[in-house]
Amino acid sequence: MRKINLLVPIWKTDMTEHQTVEYKQIWKDAYLKWICGFANAQGGVLVIGRNDAGVAVGVAHAGKLLDDIPNKVRDILGIMVAIRLLEEEGKALLEIAVDAYPSPINYKGEYYFRSGSTNQLLKGAALDRFLLRRYGRTWDGSPLPGLKADDLDGRAFDQFRKLALQSKRLPEAVLNEDDRYLLEKLHLVNGDYLTHAAALLFYDEPERLVGGAYVKIGYFENDADLRYQDEVQGSLLVQVNQAIDILKSKYLRAWISYEGLQRIETFPVPEPALREAVLNAVVHKDYASSIPIQISVYPNKLMIWNPGELPQNWTVEKLLDKHASQPFNPDVANVFFRAGMIESWGRGIERIMQTCADACVPTPEVSSDVNGLWMTFHFLPEHQLNSGQGKEGSTAQEGLGEKLGEKLGENRRRILEAMQAEPTVSIVSLSALLRMSSTAIEKNIRWLKEHDLIRRVGPAKGGYWQVLK
Repeated sequence: MRKINLLVPIWKTDMTEHQTVEYKQIWKDAYLKWICGFANAQGGVLVIGRNDAGVAVGVAHAGKLLDDIPNKVRDILGIMVAIRLLEEEGKALLEIAVDAYPSPINYKGEYYFRSGSTNQLLKGAALDRFLLRRYGRTWDGSPLPGLKADDLDGRAFDQFRKLALQSKRLPEAVLNEDDRYLLEKLHLVNGDYLTHAAALLFYDEPERLVGGAYVKIGYFENDADLRYQDEVQGSLLVQVNQAIDILKSKYLRAWISYEGLQRIETFPVPEPALREAVLNAVVHKDYASSIPIQISVYPNKLMIWNPGELPQNWTVEKLLDKHASQPFNPDVANVFFRAGMIESWGRGIERIMQTCADACVPTPEVSSDVNGLWMTFHFLPEHQLNSGQGKEGSTAQEGLGEKLGEKLGENRRRILEAMQAEPTVSIVSLSALLRMSSTAIEKNIRWLKEHDLIRRVGPAKGGYWQVLK
């Protein structure tokens, strides 16, 4: 439980409203909603007697409110708060400190949640997720009445058994048992019912039971002009492979090269990175939203939108940094892990970045908003693809993933530009600036050193980079 520090008045440390601070000029009983929102989020401090700009205006009858407010919080919200009377420039202020509570708190049957500097009333899917999370459960693990083991697709079970046997992440004896036993071992049974995860993973038409449980792919000339589109349906285990196959065969133009008589096709997004990105979207999507995953392909980029959300208190920066695995749908993620399709260490984003760095293509941009998560892969322009000199037995179109000494690559070019702009820049700063993993930065720096494009002058700490060419 998060504790609020009452030793220092809140205005001594921060004068603006934000996630854990709210100002009100006067007290109204309706402000119990704000206390409810703090209790359901990270906790916080509600200051009475200060305007939105943080200026002290004072509060009337402060002594009486000092007794009344804790009683109302206890009687209506069922929680305890710490309140104290303070004075600033001769004006009375009340500071109400609210702890974060592990159990859900409601105000007259309604649940509020503090997000940023706003107090949100939770409804629908958002309320379902909140309540499940508070009780240590997830949506994908909740029961789905009416679905029976006999309703599931035997082909999906066969595919999973084949993959799990290859990955060796389940004992062969378990895989040889019947489907019902396998569902129980995969934690896809909740009491007498199968779960939402069971429907998503092993039902041949999960969209009939879970709205929006499919992938939509479209090709756009620009944001307004949709040229053609496809929908990828079926169990989640099937959707990933089908989405990749459709993208490669219909939406992405491969560059052709030859080694002797062997024809080599190289796609603008390395297939391992694309597969990992689609897997991430499928595994971490908020299926309660009833909105499909959307993959938009343009002449110069590919964008994957996932109606999901980051773990609580996470930022995109934390997602791109080393982090533990916190899947949005842990039961779905467990099945993909047992099938050998994902890892369980939170390395998916790092693998995407590293794969792109190894292939000398731009690492994708990752962004998050209230509607979901975006991952955008930018394609290299044609003049960059064809800038290398063709070798004997190959065309001038050398392919995006080729790692020739004479082919600098977008990521290495960006590193060189950053070093020219700031010679003392550190690897950590480069990682944050260029949105690349530290591992990818270090690997590309080694390549630049080996090809005499840069050198380090002075000590590791306190020295600087010299760009030689």
